[in-house]
Amino acid sequence: MAKKNAAQAPLTPAVLHILLALSTGQRHGYGIMKQVEADSQGKVKMGPGTLYGSMGRMMDAGLIRESHKRVDPEMDDERRVYYELTGAGRAALEAELKRYRGVVAVAEGRFAYGG
Repeated sequence: MAKKNAAQAPLTPAVLHILLALSTGQRHGYGIMKQVEADSQGKVKMGPGTLYGSMGRMMDAGLIRESHKRVDPEMDDERRVYYELTGAGRAALEAELKRYRGVVAVAEGRFAYGG
C-alpha cells in the first residue's frame, strides 16, 4: 500500500476490519481485537500477529497513527498505545465501502432477475 494509492487499492480483510474498528474512535490493540470480534459477531478473531503486522503496514501507508491522547489516563494503563484513523485511512475505508456497495448492487441485480 503506497501512501498516494492507499484510498484506491482494495483492502485486505484484516485492514478493513481494523479501519472499521477505528472508525468510531481511537482504541488500543486489545480493544481493536475485541471490536473486530464484536463487529463480525464472533466470526473473525484476529490474533496479535495479524493485528500488529497489519497495523505496522497501515502506519507505513499513512492509514492509521498512534494517538497522543488517552481515553482516560486515570483508568488506563499508561503503557497502552492507542491508534486512530488518519484522513487517508478514512478515505480508504470510504472507498472500500463504496466498492463493496457496488459489488452488492451487481449481485442483487443478478439474483433479482435469476441471472
